[in-house]
Order: sequence, then structure tokens, then C-alpha cells
Amino acid sequence: MRRRTVPPLPQRHGLDPARLRMPAEGPWATLRDHLVDRLPKVAPERIDRMLADGEIVDLNGPVPADAPFVPESVIWFHRDLPDEVPVPFDIGIVHRDDDILVVDKPHFLATIPRGSHVLETALVRLRHRLGLPRLSPAHRLDRVTAGLVLFVIRPELRGAYQTMFRDRLVHKEYEAIARYDPGLELPRTVRSRIVKDRGVLAAYETDGPPNAETTVELAEHRAGLGRYRLLPATGRTHQLRVHMAGLGVPILGDTFYPRLTETALDDFRRPLQLLARVLEFTDPVSGRRRRFTSAATLTSWTDYEAWAG
Repeated sequence: MRRRTVPPLPQRHGLDPARLRMPAEGPWATLRDHLVDRLPKVAPERIDRMLADGEIVDLNGPVPADAPFVPESVIWFHRDLPDEVPVPFDIGIVHRDDDILVVDKPHFLATIPRGSHVLETALVRLRHRLGLPRLSPAHRLDRVTAGLVLFVIRPELRGAYQTMFRDRLVHKEYEAIARYDPGLELPRTVRSRIVKDRGVLAAYETDGPPNAETTVELAEHRAGLGRYRLLPATGRTHQLRVHMAGLGVPILGDTFYPRLTETALDDFRRPLQLLARVLEFTDPVSGRRRRFTSAATLTSWTDYEAWAG
């Protein structure tokens, strides 16, 4: 097994530096020429400044501004951070031991850095808050979904826990609040084919062999609302939201289904009423059966007027 090269730059804000390998051949005379082509979203002036300030390094240290292009060489640098809207909700710690960390992720907080969400992510916050620079997620939750996320503390165990999720060896239970429809026969198992096209925000159901399966149960209802228990057997993008909308009871606060609506990133008033309530599995390291339950609540069920207002 190939040993992972330790980056010559330390983490910044809980983030590892970006690693960039040069292609085996190319027309560039200098590293700068290649970076201008390779990083079109970074202004050439910014690349010049990074080189001048020693912010781009290889294993020998800062790369000089006139460094030649070297095929298959490797450099590291820290990407510029986007402007982010602070997410005003805390992460709850559900369980921590030497191997894993289980947390209650709040609504509106992405699990890992991606796109315009970097510092305001669960991974970066937890690395900084707990002093765990090698912390990594075993799986992910959508930014707008709240609830349980499992992180791996020891890097050498990451593969075992990620494989457990990949192979669907984890029992998951979700809770959702949606309109109560007395004519909807429940419980039922929904099976359909869900497709998510690259570059398109919303997924959709289409003809073809099913690739998504969700069992939907009604836990209770009152005042025209239902509290639903959702048991996914698969993990397609937005699966629970698509299936609930397909049943005619879209989850409260859903700005994608049944129709896409624009919402400002700093509008935290009506979170999606979807919660990852339970994770249960046989631990791949200890062999013990584990069950974790979220302590969070969905505000539309406990205080609908405050949520809707």
C-alpha cells in the first residue's frame, strides 16, 4: 500500500492544503503558465502574488516565481476562502470515544467543504473545536437536513466505517413533518427510479428499474400535520424528499420539491423539517452493536406558529 505523503503545509482553519500534480507532458515553459491554464477561476495576478509570497510549495519549500514546469511534480497551496454566511446553530455531541464521533448536525450546515461552504461546515468546525485535525466523515447529510452524522477520529479506521455505509449495513431512521392526508394509506414502501443530472439542483423520478426504496410510516398526526417515520433502504440524492413529494405530502420547508423556489443563504426561518433520527449498526472495529439517537426536535411539530412565522 502506498504511503500517503504528508503535506508540507500545515492545515489552515482546519483545512488541508490543496494538492496538485502536474500532467506528464504539456506545452508550458513555467509552472506559472500551467497554473494560469489549470486554475481559470483564479486571476493570474493572484497566482503571481501567491508565488511571490511563497504560498505555493513543493517538498523542498516555496516554489520560485520563475520555476520551470516539471512533469508529474506535485505542489501544495491553500485555496482562497469564499465569503460565507455564518450558520447560527451549534453542533451537538452525541457520542465520542477513541475511534468515532457522532454529532447532531443542525439545519443549514454542510457536512464537508464544498463550493461556497467551507468554514461553515460540520467537518471544519469540529476539527477546530475539538482539536482533531484528521477527523473525517464516514457519510454525509444534505446541508438542509439535520441530525446524526458519524465521523471517524482515527484515520486508519476511516475505510472500515465508510465501507459500512457504502454497503448499506447501517440502519437509518428519519423523521419528517408534512401535511397529514387521511386518504394516504400507510405504512407503505415506495420504490422508484431517481435520477440526478449533473449541474441540475433537483432530482426527479423517471421510468426504469427502481434504484430507490423508502418505507414510509405515520407516527402520529394533529392539527393537519403528520409526523412521519422514514426508513430508507437506499441512499439516492434527495431520496426521502422526492418520495414524500411523490406521495403528495412534501416535507415542510422543502424549497426543491415539488417545485424549486429561491431562498437566501441567510434565511434560517423555515428549515427543512427532516431529521436523521437514528443510526444503528454493528461496529466494524469492535463488533459491538451500536445505536445512536438524535436529541434534536423538529420545530414545526413542537411550535408550528413560531416555525411558520
